[in-house]
Amino acid sequence: MHPKRIDHVAFWVEDRDGIAEAILALLPWHVVDRQDTFTLLGGDARGFKLTLFDAEGPRERGAIVHVALRGPREENIDAGEGICIRVLEVPGDYDLDHVALRTPDPVATAIEYERYGFRRLGTRALAGDAWVELVQGDPGTPERPLLNHVAVLVDSADDHVAYAEELGIEVEQVVDAANTYAAFLRGPDGVRIEYVEHKPSFSLT
Repeated sequence: MHPKRIDHVAFWVEDRDGIAEAILALLPWHVVDRQDTFTLLGGDARGFKLTLFDAEGPRERGAIVHVALRGPREENIDAGEGICIRVLEVPGDYDLDHVALRTPDPVATAIEYERYGFRRLGTRALAGDAWVELVQGDPGTPERPLLNHVAVLVDSADDHVAYAEELGIEVEQVVDAANTYAAFLRGPDGVRIEYVEHKPSFSLT
Protein backbone atom coordinates (compact mmCIF):
# COMPACT_ATOMS: atom_id res chain seq x y z
CA MET A 1 0.00 0.00 0.00
CA HIS A 2 1.34 3.43 -0.93
CA PRO A 3 -0.87 6.37 0.12
CA LYS A 4 0.41 9.57 -1.49
CA ARG A 5 -1.13 12.03 0.99
CA ILE A 6 -4.14 12.56 3.23
CA ASP A 7 -6.89 13.71 0.88
CA HIS A 8 -9.70 14.51 3.31
CA VAL A 9 -11.22 13.87 6.72
CA ALA A 10 -14.95 13.18 6.95
CA PHE A 11 -17.36 13.74 9.85
CA TRP A 12 -20.93 12.76 10.68
CA VAL A 13 -22.88 15.92 11.58
CA GLU A 14 -26.46 16.97 12.24
CA ASP A 15 -26.29 20.62 11.12
CA ARG A 16 -24.29 20.23 7.92
CA ASP A 17 -25.05 23.68 6.51
CA GLY A 18 -24.48 25.44 9.82
CA ILE A 19 -21.07 23.84 10.35
CA ALA A 20 -20.07 24.55 6.75
CA GLU A 21 -21.04 28.19 7.21
CA ALA A 22 -19.01 28.44 10.43
CA ILE A 23 -15.91 26.98 8.79
CA LEU A 24 -16.17 29.12 5.67
CA ALA A 25 -16.53 32.25 7.81
CA LEU A 26 -13.09 31.60 9.31
CA LEU A 27 -11.11 29.89 6.54
CA PRO A 28 -10.50 31.06 2.95
CA TRP A 29 -12.18 27.92 1.61
CA HIS A 30 -15.26 27.29 -0.51
CA VAL A 31 -17.84 24.58 -1.13
CA VAL A 32 -16.04 22.17 -3.45
CA ASP A 33 -19.11 19.97 -3.85
CA ARG A 34 -22.55 19.63 -2.30
CA GLN A 35 -24.70 16.55 -2.73
CA ASP A 36 -27.87 15.28 -1.08
CA THR A 37 -25.98 13.64 1.79
CA PHE A 38 -22.65 15.46 2.07
CA THR A 39 -20.79 18.74 1.61
CA LEU A 40 -17.12 18.96 0.64
CA LEU A 41 -15.11 22.00 1.79
CA GLY A 42 -11.59 23.07 0.83
CA GLY A 43 -9.35 25.60 -0.82
CA ASP A 44 -8.49 23.35 -3.76
CA ALA A 45 -10.39 20.21 -4.79
CA ARG A 46 -7.11 18.41 -5.42
CA GLY A 47 -5.73 19.42 -2.03
CA PHE A 48 -6.88 18.66 1.51
CA LYS A 49 -10.63 18.85 2.20
CA LEU A 50 -13.19 18.32 4.95
CA THR A 51 -16.35 16.33 4.26
CA LEU A 52 -19.55 16.73 6.25
CA PHE A 53 -22.03 13.84 6.07
CA ASP A 54 -25.63 14.11 7.25
CA ALA A 55 -26.40 12.19 10.43
CA GLU A 56 -28.72 12.41 13.38
CA GLY A 57 -27.03 13.89 16.44
CA PRO A 58 -25.50 13.97 18.88
CA ARG A 59 -22.34 12.10 17.94
CA GLU A 60 -19.59 10.66 20.15
CA ARG A 61 -16.05 12.04 19.91
CA GLY A 62 -14.43 8.61 19.85
CA ALA A 63 -10.93 8.66 18.36
CA ILE A 64 -10.88 12.17 16.87
CA VAL A 65 -9.11 14.95 18.78
CA HIS A 66 -8.65 17.63 16.12
CA VAL A 67 -7.65 18.44 12.57
CA ALA A 68 -4.63 20.76 12.35
CA LEU A 69 -3.95 23.01 9.36
CA ARG A 70 -0.93 25.12 8.42
CA GLY A 71 -1.69 28.79 8.09
CA PRO A 72 -0.49 32.38 8.59
CA ARG A 73 -1.55 32.66 12.24
CA GLU A 74 -2.30 30.33 15.12
CA GLU A 75 -5.92 29.89 16.17
CA ASN A 76 -8.39 27.31 17.41
CA ILE A 77 -11.70 26.94 15.60
CA ASP A 78 -14.73 25.34 17.21
CA ALA A 79 -16.79 24.44 14.16
CA GLY A 80 -19.59 22.95 16.24
CA GLU A 81 -20.77 19.45 17.20
CA GLY A 82 -17.31 18.55 18.51
CA ILE A 83 -15.34 19.38 15.35
CA CYS A 84 -12.12 21.12 16.40
CA ILE A 85 -9.81 22.69 13.82
CA ARG A 86 -6.41 24.00 14.91
CA VAL A 87 -4.47 26.38 12.70
CA LEU A 88 -0.73 26.24 13.32
CA GLU A 89 1.51 29.16 12.41
CA VAL A 90 3.40 27.19 9.77
CA PRO A 91 3.96 28.32 6.18
CA GLY A 92 1.14 26.90 4.12
CA ASP A 93 -2.12 27.86 2.47
CA TYR A 94 -4.45 26.31 5.05
CA ASP A 95 -3.33 22.85 4.02
CA LEU A 96 -3.29 19.85 6.34
CA ASP A 97 -0.58 19.46 8.95
CA HIS A 98 -1.97 16.48 10.89
CA VAL A 99 -5.01 14.66 12.20
CA ALA A 100 -4.85 13.85 15.93
CA LEU A 101 -6.45 10.57 17.03
CA ARG A 102 -6.72 8.97 20.47
CA THR A 103 -5.41 5.47 20.99
CA PRO A 104 -4.49 3.42 24.07
CA ASP A 105 -0.95 2.70 22.85
CA PRO A 106 0.35 5.32 20.37
CA VAL A 107 3.55 3.45 19.49
CA ALA A 108 1.79 0.13 18.87
CA THR A 109 -0.91 1.84 16.83
CA ALA A 110 1.67 3.70 14.74
CA ILE A 111 3.28 0.35 13.97
CA GLU A 112 -0.14 -1.03 12.98
CA TYR A 113 -0.64 1.90 10.57
CA GLU A 114 2.43 0.67 8.68
CA ARG A 115 0.33 -2.29 7.51
CA TYR A 116 -1.95 0.26 5.86
CA GLY A 117 0.89 1.88 3.92
CA PHE A 118 1.72 4.78 6.24
CA ARG A 119 5.32 5.52 7.21
CA ARG A 120 6.01 5.53 10.93
CA LEU A 121 7.96 8.19 12.77
CA GLY A 122 7.62 7.61 16.50
CA THR A 123 3.92 8.02 17.24
CA ARG A 124 3.17 9.54 13.84
CA ALA A 125 1.78 7.72 10.81
CA LEU A 126 2.90 9.73 7.78
CA ALA A 127 1.31 10.02 4.34
CA GLY A 128 3.01 12.57 2.13
CA ASP A 129 3.85 15.76 4.03
CA ALA A 130 1.06 15.31 6.63
CA TRP A 131 0.39 12.65 9.21
CA VAL A 132 -1.90 11.02 11.74
CA GLU A 133 -0.74 12.12 15.21
CA LEU A 134 -1.47 9.34 17.68
CA VAL A 135 -2.01 10.55 21.23
CA GLN A 136 -2.59 8.64 24.44
CA GLY A 137 -6.28 8.24 25.23
CA ASP A 138 -9.26 5.94 25.13
CA PRO A 139 -11.24 6.20 21.89
CA GLY A 140 -13.89 3.90 23.29
CA THR A 141 -16.21 1.98 21.01
CA PRO A 142 -18.74 4.62 19.97
CA GLU A 143 -21.90 3.43 18.29
CA ARG A 144 -22.39 6.89 16.76
CA PRO A 145 -18.87 8.25 16.11
CA LEU A 146 -18.21 11.82 15.05
CA LEU A 147 -15.42 10.69 12.71
CA ASN A 148 -16.67 9.07 9.52
CA HIS A 149 -13.29 8.30 7.94
CA VAL A 150 -9.78 9.46 7.07
CA ALA A 151 -9.07 9.34 3.33
CA VAL A 152 -5.71 8.94 1.61
CA LEU A 153 -5.05 9.52 -2.07
CA VAL A 154 -3.74 6.53 -4.05
CA ASP A 155 -3.02 5.68 -7.66
CA SER A 156 -5.21 2.55 -7.63
CA ALA A 157 -7.92 1.71 -5.09
CA ASP A 158 -8.26 -1.79 -6.59
CA ASP A 159 -4.58 -2.51 -5.92
CA HIS A 160 -5.09 -1.55 -2.29
CA VAL A 161 -8.13 -3.80 -2.01
CA ALA A 162 -6.11 -6.73 -3.35
CA TYR A 163 -3.25 -6.00 -0.95
CA ALA A 164 -5.62 -5.64 2.00
CA GLU A 165 -7.22 -8.97 1.22
CA GLU A 166 -3.78 -10.61 1.15
CA LEU A 167 -3.11 -9.20 4.63
CA GLY A 168 -6.51 -10.18 5.97
CA ILE A 169 -7.62 -6.55 6.46
CA GLU A 170 -11.39 -6.05 6.26
CA VAL A 171 -12.59 -4.22 3.15
CA GLU A 172 -15.94 -2.68 4.06
CA GLN A 173 -17.03 -1.08 0.82
CA VAL A 174 -15.99 -0.01 -2.68
CA VAL A 175 -17.62 3.13 -4.08
CA ASP A 176 -17.55 4.15 -7.76
CA ALA A 177 -18.52 7.85 -7.87
CA ALA A 178 -18.49 10.49 -10.59
CA ASN A 179 -15.06 11.91 -9.79
CA THR A 180 -13.49 9.25 -7.59
CA TYR A 181 -13.16 5.50 -7.09
CA ALA A 182 -12.60 4.45 -3.50
CA ALA A 183 -12.26 1.53 -1.11
CA PHE A 184 -13.05 1.72 2.61
CA LEU A 185 -11.05 -0.43 5.03
CA ARG A 186 -11.42 -0.99 8.76
CA GLY A 187 -8.32 0.54 10.32
CA PRO A 188 -6.68 0.58 13.76
CA ASP A 189 -9.04 1.25 16.69
CA GLY A 190 -11.95 0.87 14.28
CA VAL A 191 -11.09 4.06 12.37
CA ARG A 192 -12.27 3.75 8.76
CA ILE A 193 -9.58 4.49 6.16
CA GLU A 194 -10.58 5.37 2.62
CA TYR A 195 -8.18 4.73 -0.27
CA VAL A 196 -9.38 7.10 -2.96
CA GLU A 197 -8.18 7.63 -6.51
CA HIS A 198 -9.10 10.67 -8.60
CA LYS A 199 -10.50 9.58 -11.94
CA PRO A 200 -9.02 11.08 -15.15
CA SER A 201 -12.37 12.85 -15.51
CA PHE A 202 -12.03 14.50 -12.07
CA SER A 203 -13.76 17.86 -12.48
CA LEU A 204 -14.13 19.38 -9.00
CA THR A 205 -12.49 22.76 -8.39
